[in-house]
Amino acid sequence: VYKGIVMGPVAVLKKNDYQVKRARIEDPEAEVKRVKEAVEVSKKQLGRLYDKAVREVGEASAAIFEVHQMMLEDEDYNDSIRNIIETQKVNAEYAVAVTSDNFAEMFRSMDDAYMQARSADIKDISNRIIRNLEAGEADGAAENDQMIVCADDLAPSETVSLDKDKVLAFVTAHGSSNSHTAILARNMNIPAIIGVG
Repeated sequence: VYKGIVMGPVAVLKKNDYQVKRARIEDPEAEVKRVKEAVEVSKKQLGRLYDKAVREVGEASAAIFEVHQMMLEDEDYNDSIRNIIETQKVNAEYAVAVTSDNFAEMFRSMDDAYMQARSADIKDISNRIIRNLEAGEADGAAENDQMIVCADDLAPSETVSLDKDKVLAFVTAHGSSNSHTAILARNMNIPAIIGVG
């Protein structure tokens, strides 16, 4: 998605794949409240990411984080989470994960390539909410040297969280030329190969 030749050590970004467990809960209202709080924390984080992205890659590329903030406010998305908590009496994390899967699948099955690429955004905001529900935030890699970043796929927030002075290039197993990683790589002038399998 962006041409260039670089040489350097490879850093494989391992995702903490959240194995969200389903738990039965007694107080659905408390779970709904937890989700609301996690969403508010997520919005603040996205605001900070937006500011960082504006400084590093310009306003047009940073707009994705505004889109993510709007997605967090989407009524259908939030209603789905609330309904799952209230009808199935399950924990907030599980309700967010199920909603995430359903919405991501809906986008993936659309005909338009741009809309299909939005399924990654749904996953990104949902994982952020789940991380905040579990009260752990892991953003960015703490390596000292410049590196070629390899990953299954990079969410927009992960791409921007990386220290761009240390990233020589991106290589991802998945992704499309419409993915934000591709768009951000072009705007950051970082060589990138995506969809290598």
